[in-house]
Amino acid sequence: MSQTISIAAERRTVSGKGGARQLRLHGRVPAVIYGHGREPEAVSIGAKDLERALTGISAEATLFEVAIDGTPVRALIREIQRHPYRPDIIHVDFYEIHAGEKVALEVPIHLVGSPDGVRNGGGVLDQLIRELKIRVLPTDIPEHIDVDVTELRVGQSLHVSDLAIPNAEVLTEPTTAVCTVVPPRVEAEEVAAVVTPEEAAEPELIRKPKEEGEEGEESEE
Repeated sequence: MSQTISIAAERRTVSGKGGARQLRLHGRVPAVIYGHGREPEAVSIGAKDLERALTGISAEATLFEVAIDGTPVRALIREIQRHPYRPDIIHVDFYEIHAGEKVALEVPIHLVGSPDGVRNGGGVLDQLIRELKIRVLPTDIPEHIDVDVTELRVGQSLHVSDLAIPNAEVLTEPTTAVCTVVPPRVEAEEVAAVVTPEEAAEPELIRKPKEEGEEGEESEE
């Protein structure tokens, strides 16, 4: 089950680009909370508090308890906007959730173990998708999905239909490949050129084409 992170927020009384810019100058990040049965509410969060809360987690698969002027609201992050040139967070969208309401979200996929095809066949493990979309109750949200790959041989794949996610409805297409073990990659310098006896024979003599009128003429002595 996903952890719950608490974070404090304040209601915003100013809006627009100018108001947002002023908030950022004072070390706060503009945010909005929306969801079923409520109007979007503009808030702000301390930039350092937010960065600390997001460290080491999968933001979209983590429950947040956002305390708005002391009143807690359970929410998921739907979008994080960052500055195009700096790592600064410039805006966050929160989606309020309720205990009995299922939510759709993407959860990280973690591959566990070393495949047989890598250990014994020299193959390479290739992870094709890194998140799985599921619908689940907030109390059943997993932090990540562990996928055991130890039995995979060269040429074999695991698909979404092979995964078992307790208490969740999988929304990703079942035929989607999660990972595969591909044959060993051959480096270009390791490929030796094969020379046939014909290719190794004396090279053909290339003569200069005769000019028109030269054919059949003999030199005069």
